[in-house]
Formats: sequence, C-alpha cells, structure tokens
Amino acid sequence: MNQPTSSINENTIKQMPLASPLLEVSQYGLHKINKSIRHSFGLSVFAGIFIAIAFVFYVTVTTGSDTSSWGLTRLAGGIAFSLGLILVVVCGAELFTSTLLSSVAWAQGKLNSKQLLACWGRVYIGNFVGAMLILLLVVGGKMYLLDSGQWGLSVLKLAQHKIHHTWLEAFSLGVLCNLLVCLGIWMTFSSKDMLTKSLLLILPVAMFVSSGFEHSIANLFMVPLGIVLQNTVSPEYLLSLGYNVNSFADLTVSHFVTSNLIPVTLGNIVGGGVMVGLGYWFIYDSAPQTLIKTDTSIEQLQVNTYTATSAAIHLPAQGVSIMNNSSLTQLTVAQIMDTQALKLTAKQSAASALLQLSTHKVRGAVVVNTENNLIGFVSEQDLLRSWWANDFELDSELTVNDVMQTEVLSVTPEQSVSELIEFMTVDKTVLYPVSDSGVLLSSQYLDYKQRLNKAAAKRPSIYPVIDNGQVVATISRQHITDYLLRDFSPETNQVSSTHSNNENDNQAA
Repeated sequence: MNQPTSSINENTIKQMPLASPLLEVSQYGLHKINKSIRHSFGLSVFAGIFIAIAFVFYVTVTTGSDTSSWGLTRLAGGIAFSLGLILVVVCGAELFTSTLLSSVAWAQGKLNSKQLLACWGRVYIGNFVGAMLILLLVVGGKMYLLDSGQWGLSVLKLAQHKIHHTWLEAFSLGVLCNLLVCLGIWMTFSSKDMLTKSLLLILPVAMFVSSGFEHSIANLFMVPLGIVLQNTVSPEYLLSLGYNVNSFADLTVSHFVTSNLIPVTLGNIVGGGVMVGLGYWFIYDSAPQTLIKTDTSIEQLQVNTYTATSAAIHLPAQGVSIMNNSSLTQLTVAQIMDTQALKLTAKQSAASALLQLSTHKVRGAVVVNTENNLIGFVSEQDLLRSWWANDFELDSELTVNDVMQTEVLSVTPEQSVSELIEFMTVDKTVLYPVSDSGVLLSSQYLDYKQRLNKAAAKRPSIYPVIDNGQVVATISRQHITDYLLRDFSPETNQVSSTHSNNENDNQAA
C-alpha cells in the first residue's frame, strides 16, 4: 500500500526506533514460529503458569465480597488478573491467545498454514501443562480452605457458571475476550518501555475479566480446578458451606470440553486472529499497490509530509550537541547533495532499473512521476529479491512499480548534515537505554564505548532531497564519507616534518 514520504526532522528521529505496529506484529508472529520446539514449548508452559497465578489472585481478591459493589469487586478482580498478561509480556512467555496474532505473518505469506497451526497447537498444549502445574500446587496447598472454605466455594461456583453457557454465548464471549487481549498486546508495540507496556495491558484485561468474557487458557485452569475440588473435597466441607455432594455434580471433563472449551477457543481465534490480526492486515497491508498519477494523490502527499525543520538534536540528559566542529554543524545537505542522481520511473521494467543501477554504480535510486514528484524508492536489494523469487529469471513484465518501496524517508536541502549523520548511524535507544519516563530499559551495565559499538542504526543509506514537493537530488552515506575524507584527509593538514608528529596529527584528523 502506498504511503506518503516523510522528511527527517526531530519528530522523525524520536519516532524512528518504533516500526509500524503491523510490521512489529508480523515480526512478533514470525519470531514465534521460528523458535525451536523446546524453546517455544517451555515458554508456553510458563505462560500457562502465569495465567493460572493470575486467576488465583482474582479468586483471592473477589472472595468474601458478597456485600460489596458488584461492579467494583469485579473491577478489582480484573485488575488483579492483569498480572497474568503483564507477566507474559515482560517475561517473554508464549500465550495461546496472543500467539494468534501470528495470523498477520501468515496473511503476508511469511509462513504457511502448517507452521501456523503447529505453533498454535504447541503453545496451547504448553499453556495447559503450565496451568496443571499450578492446579496441583493449589490443591496440594489446600488453598480452597482459605476464608473458612469460601475460597474453594468461589472456585466451584465460577467453574459451574462457565459450563452453563450456550455454544453461541460461549463463542461470543470468547470473541470479545480475545478482541481485548490482542488489542492490549497490539498497544504494547507502541512502546519499548516495559513499565508503559504493563500499564497499557491493565484496562483491556480488567474489562474482559470484569465483564465475564471467556479466556480459553484461563478456563483451562479454572474449570479443571473446580472439577478436581468437586471430586476430592469431603462432603462435610460442602455441607459446612450449605451445599451437598450433588450441588456441583455437573462439573465434569466432558461437560467442560463440549460446553465451554471448544466454543471459547474458537471464539478466541476469531476475536484475536481474525478480527484484530487479519482485520488490521486487511486495512493496512492487503491493498494492491497503485501508481500515483493524479494531482489529488500529489496533494495528499504534500498534506501528509512532515514540515521540514532544522531542529537541534541533543544528547539525552546532557543537552550537548553531538557535533562540536563548527564546520560540520553548519554544513547542509544542499552543499554536498548529488543533483545529477539517477531517477527511475515506475513504469519501466525492473530489469532495466537493475541495469541502470549497475551502470551508475549506485545501490538505489528514487522513483518519480512525470512531474518529478517522489513516488517511491528502489534498491539493488529490492530488485535482486524479486529476481531470486523468480528463480533468477528476469521477468520482462515486472516493473519498478511492482518492487519499489513506498514508505520513503526524505530530507530537505536545508537539513543539517550533522543531524543526518547521527540519524543514519546511531540508534539512540541503544546508546541511551532510558525511556522518556526515566525507566532503565537495559538489564546489563555497559559503558559508553560498549553501548556505542552496539548502537548501529538500521536505517537507509540513501535519501531523496525534496524541495517544494519535487525531487532535486539525493544524498547518501557515500556522499558524506567522500566529503569528510576530502576535507579531513591527512594531506590537508600541515604538520611537522617528523614521522611521529605526522602519525599523531593523522590520528587527530
């Protein structure tokens, strides 16, 4: 889908480390598929443990609140239950309901149906194993005796309630539940701060729990716990609470599986994998690419383009400019940009574009329309990737429009080169691993030099230069490097005749 180009300014630099949510979710799903079975299953077991712990917390918070406000009690329980999903996200576990977002990577063709279903099945089984481990510990610890036995009664009543939904009710509640769970997970991709991620998860989880929506993995703990209690507690225990041995006789495995687990699981798949995952994919990633031709498209391009400003960039906390050399801080893109750069058209063949890149010895080129407006960018990598996909046979019908990138970062002639160098080469989230709220994001101590070695930015090396909506030139890392080598090479420095002084001055340069 074609996207407007963006000029690099201070806002771009702040936002750039966060990729688009759809791309993040796609990589999130692909990462789950690519994990080894041992790794994936082990993390799935932990997710089952976390969700079971959260349900234990929920029961503890809501038990004995019969005289309290119904809504506030359930809200408190929902907030308590959010601990489960927070543990899953912060500790990196594999939860079935959030793993359903891997449907995005499947829709993009990055994995096949067999891989998708195998991953879902493996995670589902792992979650069940984790839930059963906590169930054994809860029963072994006789937690059902808490609050004079009211804790166990809460479990029995809740489990019984869950198996008396109709299929439509259970399915619908499952859809609503995972709609909220996956929206909560989706929101976490907007931040790298774990504290922020945790806070973002609380309200979606609190809503689905307090409203009685159905979560298949939570039910894999809660209902089996009720079944175990119904079959193991003494008749005297039930009589002391005003119930008899037949009060919860309908709590059976077959009743649970047919009346709750199957429809709720299917509902979770629809709510998370289809409504959220495929829904957003359909909106943002499924539309065919179209060539921008009309004045309306160009006008829309200008409306969505960032205002190009030469905002000063400072180091976090220190407030000191990156560059101390005045000649570099005053250097602008206009002074070193290539005004004779190669330009391609969207209609020309991909083969001719590859030939032109090779002839001009460049790695990529801008794609423009007849009015010299930027509509895309194509690189050697884009063209070689399409060539590889076609078994290394050049497809004469394949055009630049089919392979070009349509999300393109651009600069203006007035842009500071020192800022552009920093943007292209330094990932500040690695160099300064502290969030805007002051939370340390790194779990290990590294000095500045060690962090700098790891802070390589994964950003383009070539940028179109836009002036008044038209492409006037390009600037690349190579242009900047050539300029620096020309102005700061040893030959330009007058030093003493001694060999040692020459070496020292060369190092300083």
